Amino acid sequence: MTGLQAGAHLVLGWADQALELRVEVGEDGVARLAGLVPRAARASSSPRGPEAQGAVAGAGARLGLPLVDVITADSGRAWSGRRYVESATGGRLRYTSHQERSDGPWHELRVTLADPVTGLRAEAVYRLLEDGGALQSRVVLTNAGSQPVVVESVTSFVGSGLAGPGGALGDVELWWAANDWLGEGRWQSRPLRDCLPDLGRSQHGADPRGRVGLTSFGSWSSGTYLPMGAAVNRATGHAWVWQLEHNGAWHWQVGEHTAHDAGLPPPGHRGGAPTDAYLALLGPTEQEHQWRLVLQPGESFESVPAGMALSNEGFEAALARLTAYRRALRRPHDDHRRLPVIFNDYMNTLMGDPTTERLLPLVDAAARAGAEYFCIDSGWYNELGENWWDTVGVWAPSSSRFPKGITEVLDHIRAAGMVPGLWLEPEVVGVRSPVAAKLPAEAFFCRGGQRVVEQGRYHLDLTHPAAVEHLDRVVDFLVGDLGVGYLKMDYNVNVGPGTEAQGTSAGAGLLAHNRAFCQWAERLLDRHPGLTLESCASGGMRTDYALLSCFQLQSTSDQQDFLRYPPIAAAAPAAIAPEQAAIWAYPQPGWADNEITFALCGALLGRVHLSGHLDRMGPGQQLLVAEAVDVYKKLRPDLPEAFPFWPLGLPGWSDPWVALGLRARASTYVLVWHRGGVVEAPAGQSPPDRDEAVLAVPHLKGQRTQVEVLYPARGCERPTWEPGTGQLAVALPEAPAACLAVLRPL
Repeated sequence: MTGLQAGAHLVLGWADQALELRVEVGEDGVARLAGLVPRAARASSSPRGPEAQGAVAGAGARLGLPLVDVITADSGRAWSGRRYVESATGGRLRYTSHQERSDGPWHELRVTLADPVTGLRAEAVYRLLEDGGALQSRVVLTNAGSQPVVVESVTSFVGSGLAGPGGALGDVELWWAANDWLGEGRWQSRPLRDCLPDLGRSQHGADPRGRVGLTSFGSWSSGTYLPMGAAVNRATGHAWVWQLEHNGAWHWQVGEHTAHDAGLPPPGHRGGAPTDAYLALLGPTEQEHQWRLVLQPGESFESVPAGMALSNEGFEAALARLTAYRRALRRPHDDHRRLPVIFNDYMNTLMGDPTTERLLPLVDAAARAGAEYFCIDSGWYNELGENWWDTVGVWAPSSSRFPKGITEVLDHIRAAGMVPGLWLEPEVVGVRSPVAAKLPAEAFFCRGGQRVVEQGRYHLDLTHPAAVEHLDRVVDFLVGDLGVGYLKMDYNVNVGPGTEAQGTSAGAGLLAHNRAFCQWAERLLDRHPGLTLESCASGGMRTDYALLSCFQLQSTSDQQDFLRYPPIAAAAPAAIAPEQAAIWAYPQPGWADNEITFALCGALLGRVHLSGHLDRMGPGQQLLVAEAVDVYKKLRPDLPEAFPFWPLGLPGWSDPWVALGLRARASTYVLVWHRGGVVEAPAGQSPPDRDEAVLAVPHLKGQRTQVEVLYPARGCERPTWEPGTGQLAVALPEAPAACLAVLRPL
């Protein structure tokens, strides 16, 4: 990193083989992100840090937007609209100092700004992953004045230059993913100019007021959209991919603004200047999420982290950098290396109705198939014949379901060579649960002086010590006394904007609980370091890297239709590192062999979540399952360092052909599904079905390559490789059908 005077400007920044960050302080004292530019990989002798001062100081003369945008109740915006780049307070912030430090592979730059009117001090914190092309950004806001300040929003990141150096806004496409129960990860794109039309600003003399963006709703971080997005320049390949690292409320937006030369006033009201596009990333806000914070003198607030990766080689290359960043971000855990096969009794099998009699044969069948963990899903805590939904909270094993105690089943799992696991929904307490009366009212979400009820449940507030003590007792009993080594932590309600129980705004209450929940999980793993945690929220309704930096796995979906799962499984690595993406494989005894192998194939490039009535299968069917598990165990050492690509593009919901690739060190894995016309598509939006798909594998173009079908062992022709075009032709005449192949350069 470097800080130097360049004429009238102070220039701060970092440059390495993959990324250049440049902050410039103008004559007006405003600090702006003047450059965030990806670099192609270079030799290890390339300059970095202070040695790269020339590159940092001399790259370009355009200034971006102020580093931080803060809306306060008594200042508002300087230019009316719903854009988070034009606040009056943010425009007053002036540079005071900066600090630099390194911590392992991370390099941190802190730029401190001050508002002379309110006394607010803002620290823009950038953590860059060395040679990774990725960074994390957040803002620490402190009230250094003498009066309270009511804060209604604060950005975690503001930056411009989405089109790339010399790029045109007309070439930029925005990417985002709709995310819904049973329909997760549905990526789509739209030209930026379709979202933000050219308004003829030279005739109006002002910046536009419009912006395009996504917003979460309530306590499901991905209940409507994934907390991420991308901007890709089709002409140059310049790409940004970003994520909000928060398990609650978030907002991102992209807008057009006026680009200004160094030394000129900040963007605002000059219609003739060149245009640029900005990106603003935020956690909860007053306008979108009922978040409002009264910051007392001396108090500080830290915004939710935002991560991003940049590349000059398109979306997939930027996403590869974001995948490596996600791996560097998360808590170290042995599960990320071992990737054990998990059998879970729920999906299309026991469906929340376990008993000793039903479980023991499944345990034996799962062990024969090669499973290494066996998780008893929901229902283990309620008595037979009772509706348990609104009674949960005690989390004690049922006596009627397990006449000799649940330890009989757990011991049987261990005797079969597997680690036992249990399902848990820790944050909720049923309205008919005895726990609801034992804990104080302040330990639950409240609004308007009443406990919040959602679908027959109260919601615990983990900022309250009584709620924490209750859950600590529960988990320490399950893990310490029962010897459970795996917990699937589910979350099946969305409680809206949050809680006012601690005298805060609802949004501030939700944010405090979100952070307390992550801290509770961290302490849980500190006490039980061998425990593996799966994050689930009705499938993928909390897919975010606040949780995935701590939890080892993430459920991808509750989708029970094996023909509709492929686009979810194929898109999952865009949001989740492959080794953390739990994908159901639930073959059934009544299925044909091609249906069994189709369902099993889908999990082989993620985390196998095996289910289905394996105990009722014939020997040939059981062999198909065991073969799939054996293939997975042989390839899984490659997964923790592999990067995804999509040989047919990111999947559409109704596509008859879906494909996912993983690029490992010495091998490239390609998984392809042929669904035929089983999923109805809107007229004209799905190509005609065919018996063969041609897959693009561009990184192997020009190379002689050995192709091998890994699974299924029978009934799948060896794909044909064409080195001149870098294409793999896969023939699967019978639908549904799927196969997993590996390509190895000769």
